[in-house]
Amino acid sequence: MKHLAAVSILAALLASTLAQARQPEAESVKAAVDAANSWLVLADAGDGNATWEQAAPAFRAVLGKAAWADSFRQARQPFGPVSARTLRSSEFKRNLPGAPDGEYVLIQYDTHFANKAHAIETVVPMRDKDGSWKVSGYFVK
Repeated sequence: MKHLAAVSILAALLASTLAQARQPEAESVKAAVDAANSWLVLADAGDGNATWEQAAPAFRAVLGKAAWADSFRQARQPFGPVSARTLRSSEFKRNLPGAPDGEYVLIQYDTHFANKAHAIETVVPMRDKDGSWKVSGYFVK
């Protein structure tokens, strides 16, 4: 009986520790989703320059402002305006393929554009050195 009680206490402590470890991740996911939503407001307005300025330094280091603004316009313009967007998923990650280790949140939205009935937008904010979340990747599929 004492053995069963000890196992129960150990299980409860483990569950509590796991819940506490996930709380900072949950807070990070919320902050990253907020940052992605703010960035998407700029994207929906067609402001490629502002999306570049609000992006993560790693993103800006790979692609210059003018090149990004041009690529962004060419990629998004055919879809037309967004008519609806719903959060599909958000997942905290410490590493992503082809990216340095860090803190990322992989966010997907079900998005309806005027000229594309259904798309999946993926936005990947990363935690910057100052603790803020900045978009480091954006894809429409």
